[in-house]
Amino acid sequence: MNRIKTILVSQPEPDSKSPYYELAKKNDLKIEFRPFIKVEPVSAKEFRQSRISLQEHTAVVFTSRTAIDHYFDVCSKMRFTVPDTMKYFCVSETTAFYLQKHIVYRKRKIFHAPKFPDLLKDMGRHKNEKFLVPLSEQHKPDIIAQLKKTKLDFTKAILYRTVCDDLSDLTDVNYDMLVFYSPSGIKSLKQNFPDFQQNGIRIASFGPATCKAVEDAGLRCDVKAPMPEAPSMTMAIEQFIKNQSEA
Repeated sequence: MNRIKTILVSQPEPDSKSPYYELAKKNDLKIEFRPFIKVEPVSAKEFRQSRISLQEHTAVVFTSRTAIDHYFDVCSKMRFTVPDTMKYFCVSETTAFYLQKHIVYRKRKIFHAPKFPDLLKDMGRHKNEKFLVPLSEQHKPDIIAQLKKTKLDFTKAILYRTVCDDLSDLTDVNYDMLVFYSPSGIKSLKQNFPDFQQNGIRIASFGPATCKAVEDAGLRCDVKAPMPEAPSMTMAIEQFIKNQSEA
């Protein structure tokens, strides 16, 4: 197989501090970025069909910044003014700070914890609240499974979904390596390029679910991350290139 010279990462172009730029510089690589998937909000009609009343909920649980954007988007569509008394429970401090984009940040109404099980403990101290949990259509089932084990009053709200992006601007996928971070990316590859043949192209995947999607699609997963010796994708790619040069 040829040495790695060109890499396509199936994500939006990151900021200048991304380790991908250091990887490219250090190994003389040409790295390009192109998202293979996109996030779409549910329509106002779809939300009405769910029969969820925004007014009835006194607290919102956010597992990501994307969930925050889509919650306030649906509030706008439904002409619901979020009251100042609303409480927010966020997974990670970063997610909590992102709320500043939409509200005046008041710590007394915002709670955060590094992991969802820890956040559940905070929520348990506010057991009289009625929680709304905005999620993607492709959300992790363990979130709802953990909530069901509690005695909390909560409602799951599907506010957005991940769909395949139109990749017609890519004439082909003739790169030495393709990098994927989700099963949806693999689905998009097969949908946009039904005749895709991997041949000598290496595929890097992040997470076991993505790797399984690669293999289920009849493709070969050459680089897997995270691994004990390579916790990030860029570290895994660099290690692969190093091993290849020593072979």
